[in-house]
Amino acid sequence: MRQLRYIFHVSLDAFYTFLADDGWAIASHIALSTLMALFPFLIVLTSLAGFFGSKELADQAAGLLLQVWPKQVADSLAGQIHEVMTTSRGDILTIGAVLAVYFASNGVEALRVALNRAYSIIEPRRWYWLRLESIGYTLIAAVTSLAMAFLIVLGPLIIEAVRRYVPLIVETNEHFLNLSRYGITIGALIVALFILHAWLPAGRRSFVQILPGIIFTLIASLVSGIVFGQYLARFANNYVTMYAGLASVIIALVFLYFIAAIFVFGGELNAAIIKSQLPHGVSLQAAQSLKPSETQA
Repeated sequence: MRQLRYIFHVSLDAFYTFLADDGWAIASHIALSTLMALFPFLIVLTSLAGFFGSKELADQAAGLLLQVWPKQVADSLAGQIHEVMTTSRGDILTIGAVLAVYFASNGVEALRVALNRAYSIIEPRRWYWLRLESIGYTLIAAVTSLAMAFLIVLGPLIIEAVRRYVPLIVETNEHFLNLSRYGITIGALIVALFILHAWLPAGRRSFVQILPGIIFTLIASLVSGIVFGQYLARFANNYVTMYAGLASVIIALVFLYFIAAIFVFGGELNAAIIKSQLPHGVSLQAAQSLKPSETQA
């Protein structure tokens, strides 16, 4: 009973702080920034894939990125994404590619602003270092996406090789490949959430301190995706009627808005739990400026 009361009070504190920190407005900022960064990121992905000699990897990587999205949301953007991915471009070092990297990093900056607010941290670092860090995260995400896509492409070949030695264990590869796609995507999402909460905002937080918000984000995002997908299956025509040719963009924007709100609340939940465990007189900002061992002392 005491644990349930604690969870209720911490969740309520996180919700009120979410409102006080303009969580809904920040979520809309993240959603718009993410949507605007999506296509520049795909351009970077295509340029990198072409640089490594295989543009098909970019298609595989884009498929992985949309793997955990509701089918109706992913399908609404499929045409635009395919057009971006199949457009011929020059070298990765062209001005267009450099600008694409810069604009794609805006999504990372939006997440940084949200987490700094959630953890009540004032950013002490210079803006240009933050931008370079965001660009670095963007490039790492692109290369990682291509690497995961490469594993998916190699999957059937690996399974065929294994089947020669253990035919009774490896009978079919289609079901296994589908599971592996989801597993790789969800695993990458978990790693990305840990990196975002631990390193993107200012201050220091331990693995245990950021774990509750990450678990909440994963579960709530999954439920939100299922519910929103069911809603679109019944009422998607309402968006077409209201927004006409912009329907696919609005559908993606609404979905990203819900996911962004969940992400921001995950940060607020972590902050509320940290506050509840602090000694009297120690502020949340001061606690995050110390090492975890110093905070508990």
